[in-house]
Amino acid sequence: MATCTRIGKVVAAGCQWNLLGAWSSTSSSTSQILPRQIPFRNYAAAKTLKKDWKNKEKKEEKKEEKKEKVVIDNTGRHKPYGLTAWAPVDDVYLTRYYPKTMYQTDVAIEQLKGFQKLDHTPPDQSVYINLKLDMKLEKKKKVDAFVSTVHLPHPFKTEHNQVAVFTENPDEAKVAQDNGAAFVGGVDLIQRILDDEVNADFYVAVPDIMTKLLPLKNKLRKKFPKSKRGSVGVNIVKMLDLFKSGHEYMVEKDSVITLVGTLDMPKEQLLANLQTIVTDVCSHRPASFGRFIERVIISSQTSEALLIKSEEFVQQTEEPNAS
Repeated sequence: MATCTRIGKVVAAGCQWNLLGAWSSTSSSTSQILPRQIPFRNYAAAKTLKKDWKNKEKKEEKKEEKKEKVVIDNTGRHKPYGLTAWAPVDDVYLTRYYPKTMYQTDVAIEQLKGFQKLDHTPPDQSVYINLKLDMKLEKKKKVDAFVSTVHLPHPFKTEHNQVAVFTENPDEAKVAQDNGAAFVGGVDLIQRILDDEVNADFYVAVPDIMTKLLPLKNKLRKKFPKSKRGSVGVNIVKMLDLFKSGHEYMVEKDSVITLVGTLDMPKEQLLANLQTIVTDVCSHRPASFGRFIERVIISSQTSEALLIKSEEFVQQTEEPNAS
């Protein structure tokens, strides 16, 4: 009886252990199958404004703050306001309040002569001309900067220009010497120029020697012989005649500043020299593209600059072309 009771307790204990093991295994498996609860939010974060929007808002505010421009009526004012159209009533006034006076060319030259007497400056001082050019053409093209030499009807230099002639032909060298060339030679003359033994105002050459003059390009620069300037050719007499007594001017950017004479020359001679230079300048631009000269200023070495009317020069330049 005791044995049976012991066996029953063991069986009961085993059954209880199996139940506990089964429950634990099922509970662990169920815990793995159940989904986890992930936290979430049901609202969105505030969107930050970009700098562009802030800048736009500030610009709009500034536009609103700007006031409309008030147009000032100058009618009946007792003094000028800005660059007004009316002329000063006397010869004492503030120049910044009035537009610059434009003179007729002959009147401007008389003014320069009057300045010389008032200031007691040298009467033989140089007279300069400043031409502002319109270098634009059609289709974004421009007039290339150029250098030109002209014969003035009334020369004002006391000495002739020194001209050097490059040629290896003995007959051409003799012609150059007979017509007043300061220096004549071939390769020997090239070496003398490189050694700074020869310094001329102009250099001309025949076409046959041009290939041998390449070492002088950096030395002579703008004075180097070129066919566009008329300093390369076979007619040595014609080139010497042009450059010995010719007047050279060049275009820098969009303007020409050059001498036209001296202040002690008669007014008619200064006008003739000025017209010759203007005519030559206008010849470097096709007539179909309109006016080439936008502004003309004349001055002497010690006086103020005077703005002159360029229409009279343009009209005289266009008349020969039209005919």
